[in-house]
Amino acid sequence: MRAMIFSGAGSPLREGELPRPDLKPGQVRLNVQACAVCRTDLHIVDGELSDPKLPLVLGHQIVSRVSEVGNGESRFSVGERVGVPWLGWTDGTCRFCLSGRENLCDQARFTGYQIDGGFAEETVVDERYCLQIPESYSDLQVAPLLCAGLIGYRSLVMTGEAERLGLYGFGASAHIIAQVARWQGRRVFAFTRPGDEEGQLFARLLGAEWAGSSTEKPPEELDAAIIFAPVGELVPAALEAVAKGGVVVCAGIHMSEIPSFSYDLLWGERALRSVANLTRQDGEEFMQLAPEVPVRTEIREFRLEEASEALQHLRAGELHGAAVLKIG
Repeated sequence: MRAMIFSGAGSPLREGELPRPDLKPGQVRLNVQACAVCRTDLHIVDGELSDPKLPLVLGHQIVSRVSEVGNGESRFSVGERVGVPWLGWTDGTCRFCLSGRENLCDQARFTGYQIDGGFAEETVVDERYCLQIPESYSDLQVAPLLCAGLIGYRSLVMTGEAERLGLYGFGASAHIIAQVARWQGRRVFAFTRPGDEEGQLFARLLGAEWAGSSTEKPPEELDAAIIFAPVGELVPAALEAVAKGGVVVCAGIHMSEIPSFSYDLLWGERALRSVANLTRQDGEEFMQLAPEVPVRTEIREFRLEEASEALQHLRAGELHGAAVLKIG
């Protein structure tokens, strides 16, 4: 099968041929139709996430068709369309799994990191971690929902009933979650890279009532903020922007160093917390919610062999919305 292969930090993705992976009981073989590109893929390529499987096929926002099922009963039938997210396996027996927090499982394995992902024509996955996806979306349009949407949704839930919501970094996740927040009746304040007037216009078109630079203060205090950009300097800025009792949620799997800040930014029962991965319940809930809003994804299409180019556009902050590889 044709795939984009990652050999280690500092090495570009290379197009090559890999043998079709073996199919084990409890797994399904998938023909990949599309795979969205995530900032986590960029963190792996740049060596900011340690110890990936090597060689590795990146990609964890996979839209696919089942081509074969392993021995035994299966949740899916051949030809069915399924989605594959970041969470690819958990042990099911630890205290985190048994308490509904499988996203924190110490033995968890992740798609496109320890398990070969979707920058390829085929992949094999544990069927228990596949998601049924709404038929109302095309393959390309639904792909970003499988991580940008899911992580954004989990982050949004952590803000509770916050009415005035700040979104720092208006990329793939924020452009989805802004729509959900507005549908829920929240007020959205968007923060972009300094000078990104196009991104600020994009945010306003998606319902943000204010959009400005991440170096600016919003026109009024926020009840909560979600930081999607992997920039540690935004943590004290967001804490300063939220009112007493507010929460700042760090949504990324990696973030640059957070500078020290004075206690008064945290005082007043402000909370600072992170989001780690996702659960299958998150996936099921969001796949039902997205078509109700309905969420519209803004995408830029790339071919499989253009995966490195897509990553470079993401690194440079040149994407408003999500990059998606069209494969099938």
